[in-house]
Amino acid sequence: MDVPLPHLDRPFDYLVPEALDADARPGVRVKVRFAGQLVDGWLLERTESSEHPKLAYLEKVVSPVPVLSPEVARLARAVADRYAGSLADVLRLAVPPRHARAEKAVTAADAPPSEDTDTDTDTDTDTDTDTDTDTDTDTDTRPGGRAEVDPRGWRDYPAGPALLRALTDGKPARAVWSALPGEDWADRYADAVAATVAGGRGAVVVVADARDLDRLDAALTAVLGAGRHVRLTAADGPARRYRAFLTARTGEVDVVIGTRAAMFAPVRRLGLVAIWDDGDDLHAEPRAPYPHARDVLLTRAQLGDVAALVGGYARTAEAQLLVETGWAREVVADRAVVRSRTPAMAPTGDDPQLARDPGAASARLPSLAWTTARDALRADLPVLVQVPRRGYVPSVACADCRAPARCPHCAGPLALPSAQGTPACRWCGRVAAAYACPECGGRRLRASVTGARRTAEELGRAFPGVPVRTSGREEVLAGVPGGAGLVVATPGAEPVAEGGYGAVLLLDSWALLTRADLRAGEEALRRWMAAAALARPGTAGGRVVVVADGALSPVQALLRWDSAWFAAREMAERRELGFPPAVRMASVTGVAEAVADLLAGARLPGDAEVLGPVPADEGRERMLVRVPRSRAAAMAEALHAAAGQRSARKAADPVRLQVDPLTLF
Repeated sequence: MDVPLPHLDRPFDYLVPEALDADARPGVRVKVRFAGQLVDGWLLERTESSEHPKLAYLEKVVSPVPVLSPEVARLARAVADRYAGSLADVLRLAVPPRHARAEKAVTAADAPPSEDTDTDTDTDTDTDTDTDTDTDTDTDTRPGGRAEVDPRGWRDYPAGPALLRALTDGKPARAVWSALPGEDWADRYADAVAATVAGGRGAVVVVADARDLDRLDAALTAVLGAGRHVRLTAADGPARRYRAFLTARTGEVDVVIGTRAAMFAPVRRLGLVAIWDDGDDLHAEPRAPYPHARDVLLTRAQLGDVAALVGGYARTAEAQLLVETGWAREVVADRAVVRSRTPAMAPTGDDPQLARDPGAASARLPSLAWTTARDALRADLPVLVQVPRRGYVPSVACADCRAPARCPHCAGPLALPSAQGTPACRWCGRVAAAYACPECGGRRLRASVTGARRTAEELGRAFPGVPVRTSGREEVLAGVPGGAGLVVATPGAEPVAEGGYGAVLLLDSWALLTRADLRAGEEALRRWMAAAALARPGTAGGRVVVVADGALSPVQALLRWDSAWFAAREMAERRELGFPPAVRMASVTGVAEAVADLLAGARLPGDAEVLGPVPADEGRERMLVRVPRSRAAAMAEALHAAAGQRSARKAADPVRLQVDPLTLF
């Protein structure tokens, strides 16, 4: 039943009246009478008898279309168990809301079968990544034809052609791919999908945002042809999303791509699940039970014995764990190829630079960054400037005592919207025209953090006559021309330049590296590598300048283009300190009494550690529960059962459970 109460998280038996017998198939939406109310539900299974002697009748079949496939139902149950959640919450994420108009196109004859059948009995689980690249390069992508996929794009990676062969052969190969700078990742994913389709199987690919989805959409259309795949994203609206979902559920297409909304997409004869840039926080679902798209896809690969591909320019600690445990194999290029494809990189905080420019340690745009941009512009090449913060001046401070300027009403940070703008609160929006520093009484303000628009303004003055474009939250550019020009972008909004950027400047590195976050270094490296990957190779004049100390490990990984080294280092440190993903952790957030009540009723494993409390937002507190990875299922089961006990006795104060949350502190 679609009831978000933990103590009702189990199937219920109902009798099927004769009038509904034909339509009441596993996977359809139904309505049932429960506790005197009519509630929505899912028909999971039909049986001849029940253990319960007295049953109520099914009230209504909402639609005869079985939108919930058995494979997705099993996956949803596994995801709910992993994240200490309820099946109803997961099904709400897995199946889009019904749209009657879109569903009219699906008649009873077109409706999907109640049970998915897979006649492929090959159970060979060999994941051999033989580096032999002697492969036929003829390509035939005609619908229904078995195609030999051209592996040339993957030949820079010794294990790449073998991965494509395994996908074509239907083997459950699992790979963690580290992309080279300048790599067209969408084309490589299209190759992997085409190889899977050539073997008679389907694929699900998840990306972080709409811009990546557009790139992948274009690449797949070029390789497979129009109409061979659908895109599934909440941004497309209810009707279009539901229509795409039904197209996949009826088996009209073999490939579904999308944002995290596609992680549960119903694809028949699934052969590949893939995710690009799994470190992006957009892959984390903000609704209960808060699953991460990467973990959902990996669970799906494990349950269905299908191939999995985790790719990115940078490697997360979770992806490194897959490699270290042997669950997946890494697909990386040889170091000689990496050096030939990497732009020339330099930090501004190492000793040689400080000797030439003593102000480089504190300057926002050191002389090395300025001359690099100037040289690229003189060569008629575009320059990308990455700035961590959007806006004009997103944070200000007292000019006299340097105390952070905060709103007198809510204590939120004050910001300047423009050069002549009045300071306003970023939290409540109130204007603080008569602001006076509570520490010293001063009324003058200075910028403590500079945003993208202020940076664009300053660069426009430094390089007069050069066009300056901005790409960020208000307007994200997909691409820019290849001539001289400055592009100021926030992380994740960097447009692709025709022919590649002549220079990439990574400013304000301290804003990324000094965050109080377990993933601060990993996230900084991910953002830097995504921007640096857009530069030309060093042999073609491409240069990258990172305004940071070259001795820092994230900077070293960037300079060497070796995210695997950094991920292995991160894993070793987290294993020593007992942080995810080396262990499993759950956060329990709520008012103090409710958190204590839930933990008191939870039968946690004997080796569980309860840490905290730490302050959370809105007067709540957070407790952390840590267990070895082998005890993760027991921890989740105990927390879910304790939540069920509280909901059964109608406890007033809610408690939020999150397993492996992105933010711990």
